[in-house]
Amino acid sequence: MKKIKLSFKVIIWLIVVLQALSCKKEEKTKDAALKMQEFVIEISNYSKSINPNFIIIPQNGIELGYIDANPDNNLMLEYFAAIDGIAVEELFYNKTLTADQYRLNILRQLKNHVKKIIVSEYVSDQEQISDAVEKNTSESFVCFVRTKNNYYYNQIPDFIYNENSENINNLSEIKNFLYLINSENFATKNEMINALKNTNYDLLLIDLFFVDDIFTNNEITQLKTKKNGSKRLVISYINIGAAEEYRYYWQPGWKLGKPAWIKKKYKGYGDEYRVEFWNQEWKNIIFGNDSSYIKKIIDAGFDGAFLDNTESYFFLYHRG
Repeated sequence: MKKIKLSFKVIIWLIVVLQALSCKKEEKTKDAALKMQEFVIEISNYSKSINPNFIIIPQNGIELGYIDANPDNNLMLEYFAAIDGIAVEELFYNKTLTADQYRLNILRQLKNHVKKIIVSEYVSDQEQISDAVEKNTSESFVCFVRTKNNYYYNQIPDFIYNENSENINNLSEIKNFLYLINSENFATKNEMINALKNTNYDLLLIDLFFVDDIFTNNEITQLKTKKNGSKRLVISYINIGAAEEYRYYWQPGWKLGKPAWIKKKYKGYGDEYRVEFWNQEWKNIIFGNDSSYIKKIIDAGFDGAFLDNTESYFFLYHRG
């Protein structure tokens, strides 16, 4: 094979070009982060204008709690005025089975500025469940733990940690929660509703739909009572950072790049695409009108919305 020799000047030029591209990527990421902060605030303002008690919980993207989405800066007070809780995934148990110290340090700073921090852990061994719960409880975080057979949040675990018989009227009062956004293990909507009614979780995090069938206000009202008779909260999942092919809003002919704001395949999820979430067409899908996703959640009687993929601002310009 013929060797290619690069002159010193060419090498320097390549370094300069790569540095310029890296700086441009970071500038785009920062701009997208600011737009995500604005997006979350807009969703909250719209929701709370209809229901002042509506709960907003963004998942991941915890840097959004700071000015310029930079943890070295002061807190962004307008953002915290808009949200009620913060959710993260795999904090103490992740691929390395060690705590994510970077995020843990940030969450320790933020926990006194929200009503509750909730954590979804993923463990490979059943024996790790109690340890994951204990580690989160020691930080005053509320934890849900899933195992390999529940990777896609499609099962109701047999045991509830920190189960209680108290009425739950506010996010700050929860001591446990169920994360169940995939209904594939239930043959019918009624089967799923009955299974949920037969639990004592303080908070149910479920999807707005059973397959393509939206939950009704009456059905959600039934879920707001635990098996033991006390009250609980019911929150709806919504993906605000990625478009999903199986959702009602997906149009024939849509694909990567069409519309132009469908920007990037979501690694690991073949039917999802990262979007330019600041595009007005996408915003109109999510909130602000009677046919919007958030309005459907409110009309169904949910106590709040769980905003997933708030960290998409980063992955638009990086791998993932």
